[in-house]
Amino acid sequence: QLQLVESGGGLVQPGGSLRLSCAASGATLDYYAIGWFRQAPGKEREGVSCISSSGGSTDYADSVKGRFTISRDNAKNTVYLQMNSLKPEDTAIYYCAAKVAIAMFCSPDQYGNWGQGTQVTVSS
Repeated sequence: QLQLVESGGGLVQPGGSLRLSCAASGATLDYYAIGWFRQAPGKEREGVSCISSSGGSTDYADSVKGRFTISRDNAKNTVYLQMNSLKPEDTAIYYCAAKVAIAMFCSPDQYGNWGQGTQVTVSS
């Protein structure tokens, strides 16, 4: 049974950086596409970034392009989300999700395995 645990969230000032980690246990991530999603208070969960099982394909929401980078280290069974130039509107709970697939999937409706989330707050 695949389990996902996010970490790396916290409070950061505007313009700062954080690196989120999504560590998997119970199965190898080699065969899983991964997505990062976020949900702010009162808003629907939205896609942030997604990556194929090999890491060869990635995609980003327009709101984070050029600022966020998704990567994966299958040897460590971990996927990362490097977040730079953070803005107050990036404040949300960030979740990672996994799906058995080669291609990347970027919609939350396509995922069945979710972590518990990590809070990111961008504020001065």
